[in-house]
Amino acid sequence: MDGTRTGTRKILVGLSTASVYPQNTEAAFEYAAELGYDGIELMVWAESVSQDLDAVKALVRKYAVLVQAVHAPCLLISQRVWGADPAAKLEKSVRAAEALGARTVVVHPPFRWQRKYSEGFADQVRELEERSDVAVAVENMFPMRADRFWGKRAKSAERLEKRGGPGPGVSAFAPSYDPTDSDHAHYTLDLSHTATAGMDALDLARRMGSGLTHLHLADGRGASVDEHLIPGHGNQPCAQLCRHLVDSGFDGQAVLEINTQNARTQAERSSMLAQSLAFAREHLSVGARS
Repeated sequence: MDGTRTGTRKILVGLSTASVYPQNTEAAFEYAAELGYDGIELMVWAESVSQDLDAVKALVRKYAVLVQAVHAPCLLISQRVWGADPAAKLEKSVRAAEALGARTVVVHPPFRWQRKYSEGFADQVRELEERSDVAVAVENMFPMRADRFWGKRAKSAERLEKRGGPGPGVSAFAPSYDPTDSDHAHYTLDLSHTATAGMDALDLARRMGSGLTHLHLADGRGASVDEHLIPGHGNQPCAQLCRHLVDSGFDGQAVLEINTQNARTQAERSSMLAQSLAFAREHLSVGARS
């Protein structure tokens, strides 16, 4: 992507609408416009506006903020959004991205109990990409760990540090919570998920290679649940990963997907989002290279 000066590139930095929860989709557009984000990743879930393309297009016009990516409704809490058939929902997500001018659809690997969907998932992703310019970027996930029952956040992170690795876990995903096990063309790397899974984020990025198309920039401490901390507030190599992307010529998009539910006011939430954007701008800056 071209930057504002000859010889520079700009990695676009977007805001996930999930980052403003429990506020709504329109609030995410408003924050993105006020703080200077380059765009939005639309999380499609139970909120009616997130499912209504005409309503989203109206927000694009109102706030002059583009939709960079669509996150397919594949969370447990959105299993009935856009119907019950996960394959149909994935195709609808690609059509939605096309209609909104988004480059990417983010999707999780299938759950193990979605047997028919999981058996045809890799083929469906490949076929959708063959018929569209939209990249279907499969996201790394994490197992359910046994130590979540003995304290989910700081306490489980402390145990991980003492033990030297995460506790026993069971994957709910098929064939794995690591999407590189299925050799997809495009991937989303989520740094909060690598923390929860106890994975080496830089190693995963290298294995994704040129297929790494989309970054969920966040942080984690290795707790047994997904934390989505402000980058730099956990133990993930956020800055190093950003520099790796810059040095490897990454031409995808970075999206801040952080948890701001503990913000007591809108001003506090705005501050968290601004801090996250500043981190991304600093570490994803790309200048002319000799």
